[in-house]
Amino acid sequence: MKYLCFGYYDKDKFDGMTENERNAMFDTCLEYDDHLRASGHWAGGEALQGPETALTLYWKNDKVATTDGPFAETKELIAGYWIWKVKSMDEAVEWVKRSPNPHQSDSEIEIRPLYEMEDFGPEFTPELREQEERLRRQIADEK
Repeated sequence: MKYLCFGYYDKDKFDGMTENERNAMFDTCLEYDDHLRASGHWAGGEALQGPETALTLYWKNDKVATTDGPFAETKELIAGYWIWKVKSMDEAVEWVKRSPNPHQSDSEIEIRPLYEMEDFGPEFTPELREQEERLRRQIADEK
């Protein structure tokens, strides 16, 4: 199974950190990423730019509109994510427990399972399965 783990951004906590504290946090996170890669559980992950760079698209009455960030009414903004290949939610929880606390104070990480092709059952026809596998091979070849 693959699990997506979201780390959240708290502007007040981040802005309250010294440059040395931020550098130490980044170093600790990079060390943890290296540990995940070495263990074979790493499937991807990135830090995201701040909410002031964000854009939200939404649909209303068959029209698409956009809103620029930052989004003051949103208190929980995703700062980054990991994608892990682990056997179960319990194993994903154990990996999160080993991760560094990004804010060195109260913070949270959300874990969500990703769908695998098998999860869609018979509705995911052999033709759709081949199309998905072809797309994945194409993406892998582009790297």
